[in-house]
Amino acid sequence: MAQREIIKTTCPRDCYDACGIIVTRKDGVVANVLGDPDHPVSRGALCGKCAIAYNGAWRDPALRLSRPLKRIGAKGKGEFTPISWDEATAEIAGKLNSLIDEGFERSIIHTHYTGTVGLLGGAFPNRFFNRIGATEVDPDTVCNKAGHSALALVFGASVEGFDPHSARNASCIIVWGANPSHSAPHQDKYWLKEAQKAGSRIIVVDPIAHDTAATADIHLKLRPGSDAALAFGLLHVLREKNLVDETFLARHVIGAEELLPAIAAMTPARAAELCGVPEDLIEAAAIAYGEGPSLLWLGQGVQRQPMGGNVFRALAALIAFTGNLGKAGAGFCYINGSAMRGIDMATVTEPSLARSGTGSVSHMDLAPAIEDRGRAKAFFNWNNNPAASSPEQGRLRRALERTDLFHVAIDLFHTDTTAYADIVLPAASFLECDDLVLSYFDLTVSAQVKTADPPGEALPNSEIFRKLARAMGFNDAALYEPDQTLIARLLAATPYRGGFTDLAKAGTVAVFPEPRIQFADLVFATPSGRIELASDRAEAQGLPRVPLPHADPLPAKGHFRILSPAGLWLMNSSYGNDKVIRRRLGPATITLHPDDAAERGFAEGDSVLLANEIGRLPLSVTLSPATQRGVGIVHKGRWPGASPGAANINALVSGRKSDMAESTTVHGTEVELLRPE
Repeated sequence: MAQREIIKTTCPRDCYDACGIIVTRKDGVVANVLGDPDHPVSRGALCGKCAIAYNGAWRDPALRLSRPLKRIGAKGKGEFTPISWDEATAEIAGKLNSLIDEGFERSIIHTHYTGTVGLLGGAFPNRFFNRIGATEVDPDTVCNKAGHSALALVFGASVEGFDPHSARNASCIIVWGANPSHSAPHQDKYWLKEAQKAGSRIIVVDPIAHDTAATADIHLKLRPGSDAALAFGLLHVLREKNLVDETFLARHVIGAEELLPAIAAMTPARAAELCGVPEDLIEAAAIAYGEGPSLLWLGQGVQRQPMGGNVFRALAALIAFTGNLGKAGAGFCYINGSAMRGIDMATVTEPSLARSGTGSVSHMDLAPAIEDRGRAKAFFNWNNNPAASSPEQGRLRRALERTDLFHVAIDLFHTDTTAYADIVLPAASFLECDDLVLSYFDLTVSAQVKTADPPGEALPNSEIFRKLARAMGFNDAALYEPDQTLIARLLAATPYRGGFTDLAKAGTVAVFPEPRIQFADLVFATPSGRIELASDRAEAQGLPRVPLPHADPLPAKGHFRILSPAGLWLMNSSYGNDKVIRRRLGPATITLHPDDAAERGFAEGDSVLLANEIGRLPLSVTLSPATQRGVGIVHKGRWPGASPGAANINALVSGRKSDMAESTTVHGTEVELLRPE
């Protein structure tokens, strides 16, 4: 009779849900991967993409990398021969040590992001690069850095958010620039819907009528780039309806009076004109939020635009003027970071290993950095797929063809990026190693538990970099700390009192018995200790002293603004190689408003060529009123090698930087629609 085992683990994808997983193992072999019915968020189900991929590509030996590989063909052709770990690490160490000996350690560039958000798998490799003194491609600049910088200016922190359990006391929840139906499907299905059923008014602010917006009490379908103007329009209504908390402003806020002229000028009529949102909805949303207590969910997508930092400073003013902080049912959430559970990520990354500092470069500068032979002599990518996910895609891929660039790629699969590498190292998946996962929404701690051995000679990220450290001849103890020792240290820093074995049995645990009140003491880590709507630090950075009621100009005649949100079947570029997922994706499309399509003579299924100064992208047309006039939707994440024109949306995305933090402006992309020749 077959021996059947049940193992709990956790999904470590870049997602708000951090779902619990049940792995069934028969005679030591994984039989299936399902949702954990005991998990408080997912409640027994995985989202469709994870359910497919974890029972498909993630366990397909024909797709998984299982041995170190060395390039034998031209860069970009993906032609390799197997080599041993000793050969691979010796070649890598030889190249890197030569660069370090010649004083070129900063020319060793590494890029990574959230292929896993497990603490060790996602951050332990930084120890190695800190020891070298390498240059890191700032991971958040391709995602959410402008928002972090803006919130840090105003509140002194960006990774301390509301406790989702505080929704029980909230009369209103605004979801601004997030799409939970795609990016947090279980929070959408349970958390938001249950709050709505209990009496909270749900307001969605988004240019797209996605599924979460469709079920909201109010949807403010604003024009892209008009978020700050809308925020000032809401502030105008709040003042007009006497919903400003003057006591809170006097005690806890600096600079509110400096915003008053702009607030007075942004009448609902003016905001409606700039934003394309009806006046009555602006007024209704402002009253619902102002009466409070209210929660504001700040989506990461909203700040991926040219004035994204200014947008977040304007949204911070809504919080400050209504006093929606420091009490039950009030607050905002961008991300709940590890420190909310007592963990300092420096424990994992060990920045003290960087004896002479490290370098940093924005993702917006990745293509020109890789082009520059003096700036980039070696390149590592791990936990990401930059040939698919970085801007200026064509330029970057041409730069990766440099024969004098020593490129090491670490991955589970062959990707568009590994095709350019000199050495490819095989990584273990989350099903094949222990780790800790911290949801960046719920205040929980979860166990990632090994359920199977990696295929062939694949290794966890942490062990790969221990091997590389040995080959380099480094003797720093921190480079060799065992996983279980580090996991135990990290767990000890949290309020959870059990060990990893106890956590593995539970799967996921909440660390606070009652909803935690955000900024309960109303003390902020700013120079003044208050919320700084007017900021001397902003001025010192060359930014406006206060947020502005800005709205982007409409695209030039004949041009469309392109939004590239998360799709239903991909997680960034993860899952793009699963054959079932590819069938679910269907053809690569641009969604146009029916009136725009009719005006330009396009019908459902027609071929269209998107073009701008960066590149060209062939797509098929699909029609939906979910978008709006002058706006096209092209979901992100497709693998270029499996897409028309061997490209995805990033073939059109420039390296233009946001107003703050050298961050992405992907949602500010504009194109012309051409008929293919």
